[in-house]
Amino acid sequence: MSFDLESARPLAAIALIVLVCWIFSENKRRFPFLLMFGALTVQAGLVLLLFALPDARTFLSGVNGAVDGLAAASDRGAQFVFGYLSGGDQPFPQPRAGAPAPFIFGFRVLPLILVISALSALLWHWRILRWLTRLFGLIFERTMGLGGASALAVAANIFMGMVESPIVIRAYLDKLSRSELFLMMVVGLATVAGSTMVAYAVILRDTLPNAAGHVLVASIISAPAGVLLARIMIPETHAGAGYDYTSALRYDGTMDAITKGVTDGIMVVVNVAAYLIVFVAFVWIANNLLALAPPVDGAPLTLQRIFGWAFAPAAYLIGVPWAEAHSVGALLGAKLFLTEFVAFIDLGAIPADQLSARSRMIATYALCGFANVASVGIMTGGMSALMPERRGEIGALAWKALAPGFLATLMTAAIVAALPAGLFAR
Repeated sequence: MSFDLESARPLAAIALIVLVCWIFSENKRRFPFLLMFGALTVQAGLVLLLFALPDARTFLSGVNGAVDGLAAASDRGAQFVFGYLSGGDQPFPQPRAGAPAPFIFGFRVLPLILVISALSALLWHWRILRWLTRLFGLIFERTMGLGGASALAVAANIFMGMVESPIVIRAYLDKLSRSELFLMMVVGLATVAGSTMVAYAVILRDTLPNAAGHVLVASIISAPAGVLLARIMIPETHAGAGYDYTSALRYDGTMDAITKGVTDGIMVVVNVAAYLIVFVAFVWIANNLLALAPPVDGAPLTLQRIFGWAFAPAAYLIGVPWAEAHSVGALLGAKLFLTEFVAFIDLGAIPADQLSARSRMIATYALCGFANVASVGIMTGGMSALMPERRGEIGALAWKALAPGFLATLMTAAIVAALPAGLFAR
């Protein structure tokens, strides 16, 4: 193992991220020093558990195997409905002998979201996911001093969506302070849902070893970063809502959990498909308009190239070599303005020999969060439905939460990048 400049530079990025959030703080005198220590300790500890322990790779492989099994089961169900479009036997000759079935996003990834959504509801009803969420809630409570309701909502965000997690603490929503509400928003944007988490892993599995394990850990360790940055920007001024871990999320039985899980999954699938169609269309329109401009450096101007130039410094600061910073910067811009799904699809399409394994891993952690323009609208609508009396406050805080939510995933990527390079080769 070695610790060099490539590993040290991300530490400066972490300090810069904290500084930026402090500059925009509503109360600069209430900087949460103890919370910063606790959040960074939790993040670093979880990352070291992933990379340093002898059995860490076994854990990653186990997570990856479980995701592969779920993907295979989803494929079977999708093939029954959609036939060869979902990877089944082709009714026409393959382009070449032994060629894999075509990967059609709408028939290979979206059905997986349905299955995971139903499975998550089932595991919640069977109390497995409920106790796992409570375990993380206790960790966040003890290490970062969160109130019970906030800790539970933060923990739920690791496995559930940014709209679903407030349902877990519905009974306490009217008691949340402005700071606690903002914290819940930031963490929701800094993490991802279990259903989409598995979808990202499926997209990346051919180019990133143990992709499922990395995506899972990325969502887990981005939660403390989101808590820290939210508390810096809007410090808490009074005690939280107490340490009651009672949840308002209930199902009437196993079949009710499956049914409601499928219903919720349909909404996620529709949202993902609709936003991908719209934003990919917008990219095509923008690139065609930009093509009217003169070439730059001998190549046509595109939205991706503009994103690359704008976000290359951020990619470099979090640990990506400058030679690859433009490629990763383009992914960061796509994540922020075009949804993380577009960014993950673009990352999965980069050939293995065109992006180093270290940069690919850093990019995975930086992209793994809902912090994008489209998600702000989704979150605002979902939370306003749960708290109609706070609609105005939610609308004002949602856009403010976008920046720390995005920066939280960059902080997570920087912490991973700060590890000694030898850990990546284990």
